[in-house]
Amino acid sequence: MNEFLLLFRKNEPEGTPKPSPEQMQSSMKLWMDWLGGIAAQNKLVSNGNRLYNDGITIAPNEVITNGPYVEIKELIGGYSIIRAESQEEAVELSKGCPILKVGGSVEVRMIMPM
Repeated sequence: MNEFLLLFRKNEPEGTPKPSPEQMQSSMKLWMDWLGGIAAQNKLVSNGNRLYNDGITIAPNEVITNGPYVEIKELIGGYSIIRAESQEEAVELSKGCPILKVGGSVEVRMIMPM
């Protein structure tokens, strides 16, 4: 069984209105149901984690930059780690992700053991 990183991306232009508490609760239920379904198959390694929109990038020569960069069209909003037999299975599990219903995307990457 392999492990896969699922990166959740979404384009949220500046000025996008914040969701109401009811919308947030409804969205959270969709996420919990989807992740719960993966967990019920014993394929969830790390529960979904959200990321703040800001961060810092450290580059060679100690160049430190506040990010994310304006030119990036999609922000990584969170991630999960799942188990699957193949990339195809990981993709199938990802097709139920709630972010797809709001114009976002899921990037599926196999984790290479060190």
